[in-house]
Amino acid sequence: MKKKNKQQSSLSSSEELLELAVQYGAQEAEVYRVQSESYSVSFQSNRLKQIESAESQGTALRLWQDDSPGVAVAYGEFEPKLLVEKALNLSRLNPAEEIEITQGRIEDLSLSAKAEFDNQTFLEEGKKSIEAILHYYPDVICSANLDWGEEKTRLVNSRGLDCQYSDYSFSLMLGAEWVRSDDFLGIYDGESAHHLPKAQPIVDKILKSLAWSKRNVCAPNGKIPILFSSNAATMLWGTVVSALNAKYVLEDSSPWSDSLLEEVVSPKLRLWQDPTLEQAWCPFDDEGLPTKTVEFISQGVLQNFYSDLKRAKQLKITSSGNGFRSSLGSYPSPDLVNLIVEGGSSNLEQLISGLDCAILVEQVLGQEPDISGDFSLNIDLGYYIEQGQIKGRIKDTMIAGNVYTALKEVIALGNDNRWIGSCYTPSLIVDSLSVIG
Repeated sequence: MKKKNKQQSSLSSSEELLELAVQYGAQEAEVYRVQSESYSVSFQSNRLKQIESAESQGTALRLWQDDSPGVAVAYGEFEPKLLVEKALNLSRLNPAEEIEITQGRIEDLSLSAKAEFDNQTFLEEGKKSIEAILHYYPDVICSANLDWGEEKTRLVNSRGLDCQYSDYSFSLMLGAEWVRSDDFLGIYDGESAHHLPKAQPIVDKILKSLAWSKRNVCAPNGKIPILFSSNAATMLWGTVVSALNAKYVLEDSSPWSDSLLEEVVSPKLRLWQDPTLEQAWCPFDDEGLPTKTVEFISQGVLQNFYSDLKRAKQLKITSSGNGFRSSLGSYPSPDLVNLIVEGGSSNLEQLISGLDCAILVEQVLGQEPDISGDFSLNIDLGYYIEQGQIKGRIKDTMIAGNVYTALKEVIALGNDNRWIGSCYTPSLIVDSLSVIG
């Protein structure tokens, strides 16, 4: 009953803000509100560390006065009149712009009935996962984090738009740190989903990595094939996401700005967005536009960019429903929802068996490549492959190259797609990258 009253108070506050904004002279206004609730259990050094819960509520008012925008943010309870005055004062400092705001419709969505967490299950799963690793490697120091969160989003504006939805997620992350003399090894893995992930597949992956890491070997220098695991492959897709962003296309900082309908990567690659999948399910963006499936690259050929309302108009295209706020106080800008990379037909073991001299990269250290695509990264966790077999773990080794060049040299994809954040990616083999030992 208490939560129901809290929700009712939240709804009336949004309408009140809109009315006040118009009353005080705003041409148009919108109220964006996010309520979140979270619960987490963490283990450190093989034992329970802490149990935490948190609730938060944030409200962003965006308005236009004399065509000039202003944004004001409040957290928790606030005085509506003060928030409106703050937004109006800020609008006087900004230059005039064309007002981009979504036309009215009413939509109330949620993924499914709320999934409650079970405190005892969290505790048991964390303890059981750590014990499973320690059974085989008693000298390893383990950590675990189990999280549950629910988020409610509502967007209303002065043109009659009223969209809201709620979503929730679970996550399970495990870590194993192995110290042998002056040799430190850290292995981390996990999964997020709309149900509590099963711990055993994550435990099995960490155990396999520990077995491969028993022996340290030297990696050869020079250009050799690189097998990126699903986890490591996200380093490549981050740059691709930037290159597909309409904001960078307009700035001509994307190397693909003038490459629509041209082959930009290996013909083996196909990438698209699917916001209907549960991992980062999102029915509408932060401008109130419905999200949709968008094909970006098909058989290596660039098909589309993604955009918000403002950049879509500048590019003279239709917005793809990808206008999102990086924070409550920021303006919407292009961002992706659920990037999908089509996998291949071979599992990881089969990919390894087909390589005579290569490196398997699991984790990297250092700043990930920016939109230029250039990178030089330390391999945090990697293995040397010789004649189709893992020979051991490599240390003090770097890989260097360019993302766009590497993606043109993709020669094989695995069938082991995994969710890493909101990217569903398989492992893949790049024909050659520079290795520096």
